[in-house]
Amino acid sequence: MHEGITVVLKAEQLGSVFGFPITNSLIMAWVVMAILIGFAYFFGKSLSLVPGKLQAGIEWAFEGAITYMTEVLESEKLARKFFPLIASIFFFVGLMNVIEFFPGIGSIGLWHASEFLPLLRTPSTDLNFTLALAMIAFFTIEVTGIAMLGFFRYAGKYVNLHSPIGFVVGLIELVSNLGRLISFSFRLFGNIFAGEVMVLVAGYFLPYFLPAPLMGFEMFIGLVQALVFAMLTLFFIKLAIAAPEGAH
Repeated sequence: MHEGITVVLKAEQLGSVFGFPITNSLIMAWVVMAILIGFAYFFGKSLSLVPGKLQAGIEWAFEGAITYMTEVLESEKLARKFFPLIASIFFFVGLMNVIEFFPGIGSIGLWHASEFLPLLRTPSTDLNFTLALAMIAFFTIEVTGIAMLGFFRYAGKYVNLHSPIGFVVGLIELVSNLGRLISFSFRLFGNIFAGEVMVLVAGYFLPYFLPAPLMGFEMFIGLVQALVFAMLTLFFIKLAIAAPEGAH
């Protein structure tokens, strides 16, 4: 055992079920899902025609979000259809980032062969998780574009054989579109993981002064990153359903 700062890039595997690895980031994702599902269940049971402060506040936030999405997508029907996805991304990512520095996260674990294995790790600091979330958003965007415009019309955004310039521009758009997987996943992973390392370093050198304000700041950054991920998904859906340039 040695003293110092230890940064582990890969999520630690705690076991396996039928050959499927169970990591501490996966367990944390289950915990966050359980919290959200539990809150939704008990909140749904407490709904009333005369709303209290909590219900009124949530209804006000949801109505504002749907209104904004309607302005972006130019369709209330589409806004209500995609609201569950956008809201789920925000609440899921936001909650896991906020509770990242709660007591027990990363500090409660098991010793295995002189190696400490934390039971819980923020999924946003696991590139596998952020890549999986990016793939969900990416395929949702692509399927939406194909469903709204049709396969050949949507493909016409990226394969343009009418002119050499149009063909090159289409290839650039295609590469840019595929690059969303990288930008989505690495943006979330990089920001949250870097913040966690920064707090760890601050706690090592100035344990009584810097960690607390930095934790509060990183919680705020976590909410911002959740909002950024959700908003980018919304904007890319808008771009996907837009007709190709020059179409009537």
